[in-house]
Amino acid sequence: MTEEFSEKVQEKIIRLLEDPLVEILLEKSHLSKIQLETFLINVLAEEIVGRKANFQEKAGCRQINKKISRGAFNRTLRQAERNTTRSINTILLLGYLGILDSPRLQPFIEVSNRLDLYVKTYSKLWERQKIEPIKQNKLGEVLSLRKNLENSLKELTSS
Repeated sequence: MTEEFSEKVQEKIIRLLEDPLVEILLEKSHLSKIQLETFLINVLAEEIVGRKANFQEKAGCRQINKKISRGAFNRTLRQAERNTTRSINTILLLGYLGILDSPRLQPFIEVSNRLDLYVKTYSKLWERQKIEPIKQNKLGEVLSLRKNLENSLKELTSS
């Protein structure tokens, strides 16, 4: 495993795991922080470094419980994938049964739409900053969206 590979992946994963929105959502998800980190490494590693990576290299990218075998990495990855699949199947089941239209779930759908708006706005701003400096009002808009989302997610997940 190259040091450069590990550093690039770790940098991205650390940024994601320190995101307050990720922290709030992770707290009430079916994934542990280690499972999420492992899942992110598996999904993003090759995209980040632009080449195929083996599981030994991916295992070396872990920040949480750094010393890990390839087998332990693979077990954690299977757990994360199973939990993710079960969560998605739960959403599909609720949709099929017509329960997603329930007024009780409407706040979650609204927050989901606002998360989508935030991601799109943030992505546009990120791409634009590569070409021209970010205007203060645009940055303020994104920060305001983020703060509102943090508050909404905390409210939704407090139960």
